[in-house]
Amino acid sequence: MSITPSFQPVIPKLKKHTMETLLSRGVRLDGRKLDETRPVEITPGYIDRAEGSALVKLGQTVVLAGVKTDIVAPFPDTPNEAVLVVHAEFVPLASPTFEPGPPDENAIELARVIDRSLREIKAVALDKLVLEPGKHVWRLYVDLYILNHDGNLFDASMLAAMAALMTTRLPAAVKTEDGYTVDRSKFTGLVPVNHKVVTVTIAKLSNRLIVDPTYEEEQVADTRLVVAVSDDGRIAGIQKTGMGDLTYKEVLTAVAIALNKAQVYLKALEEKVVPYRAELEKKLAEQAAGATPAAAVPAPAREHEEVVEQAESAGEETVEQSYEEERD
Repeated sequence: MSITPSFQPVIPKLKKHTMETLLSRGVRLDGRKLDETRPVEITPGYIDRAEGSALVKLGQTVVLAGVKTDIVAPFPDTPNEAVLVVHAEFVPLASPTFEPGPPDENAIELARVIDRSLREIKAVALDKLVLEPGKHVWRLYVDLYILNHDGNLFDASMLAAMAALMTTRLPAAVKTEDGYTVDRSKFTGLVPVNHKVVTVTIAKLSNRLIVDPTYEEEQVADTRLVVAVSDDGRIAGIQKTGMGDLTYKEVLTAVAIALNKAQVYLKALEEKVVPYRAELEKKLAEQAAGATPAAAVPAPAREHEEVVEQAESAGEETVEQSYEEERD
């Protein structure tokens, strides 16, 4: 949990001057070009106990997403749609500026941007997750945990949420006299996905636009623009943060950059998550046909993971996390 930090990090004037000098030469402090993103790593199926999960590393920024499901009554204004809830948690160990407490405005903003981006483009086919219209629908909890903060939480969190939803298995819904119960011993299918959505964050620093800002760059940036883009090239939403301004021309330039750089993130989802989803579908089809018992698809091998560590982790007890109900 997190609250607004009582202090803000101070970036030395010398470092800020160095950043501005490098930017004038078209180079950033970490050696990237102005429009270059950091390396992206996506590990789907990271949490065994969750119906869907993914770990995303964007440079040194690390975000873990988990999805849990249950059956509830739909909201009165959307009786023919499932319920989608997004919640963000800033783990205190992730940054010196994160402190224990209830979610602050930054965590709430992050969750809302992810939530609205998914809803606006109808990334998840919520209308296909209805058991009885107006009475019983599936509810999807998407919990985001910021494990390490080195800038650009929006893009990393959106990737984690999308990857987790794409690989979420639906447990069996058992009809009872009172409604439905969830049988988690078997799974009947995957959450239907209409579109993949990603966000591209662009910061304005010294009258220059930079993509995928680091933590230090965010601290000295005048403002940021977060642009949500779907896999079919539509703009799902735009969020501005920070006190600085953007000219009309800068906004158009930022959107054009976002449409282009979104392909980097979409490619990462296509290469890492789509094959994993296909394998899940195959396993579920075999289970339904009675060919094999229910089995989870192992997550892709994690980088630098040793055999000894795998043996030790196999014997460790997994703790299931509780999920809080929240709606914008």
